[in-house]
Amino acid sequence: MKLTKKSHACVRLEKDGRTLVIDPGGFSEQDAAVGADAILVTHEHPDHFDEGRLRAALETNPAAEIWTLKSVADQITAAFPGRVHTVGHGDTFTAAGFDVQVHGELHAVIHPDIPRITNVGYLIDGGRVFHPGDALTVPGRPVETLMLPVQAPWNKISEVIDYVREVKPQRAYDIHDALLTDLARPIYDRQIGALGGTDHQRLTPGASADV
Repeated sequence: MKLTKKSHACVRLEKDGRTLVIDPGGFSEQDAAVGADAILVTHEHPDHFDEGRLRAALETNPAAEIWTLKSVADQITAAFPGRVHTVGHGDTFTAAGFDVQVHGELHAVIHPDIPRITNVGYLIDGGRVFHPGDALTVPGRPVETLMLPVQAPWNKISEVIDYVREVKPQRAYDIHDALLTDLARPIYDRQIGALGGTDHQRLTPGASADV
């Protein structure tokens, strides 16, 4: 499986000539989802869900479909009839040849005064990749590659480190990093790498790795 990091929380997975894209949001490239056979969206926040990027992908590939939670599906089903599938915690499905399990229910707490929205994570091909969206969800299954939300209004680095320790992936790649300045990146790299207990790596947008 080839994993390509796109900007912020978006990743592309390629296997057997087919492509799965997760969270092509407003901080990602305009064409982040173009060429996808299937798209997964973790929640409704605009840095993860952008209808324009979804429309570009579905217009380019008339066979492309979307899997997402109800709060997003309700917003786009009318625009893409028959191509949007609603999923929730515990569901399993196959998208573009990838086996997907859904884990989690709620977005992480930003502040007690801000109501929590729904959020799901996606475990791909039995644990080869896990993308948690905006939550520190532990899937309860072995994970080879964890897509790690390193910087957000709802987390701090101690929580990120403890999350890596709890999931115990073979490796962790940074996501949710658009707001992280170049000045801060070495600090995050050093502390997560030293304390997380796993192989912590960072891909620049457009870079790929075999997972």
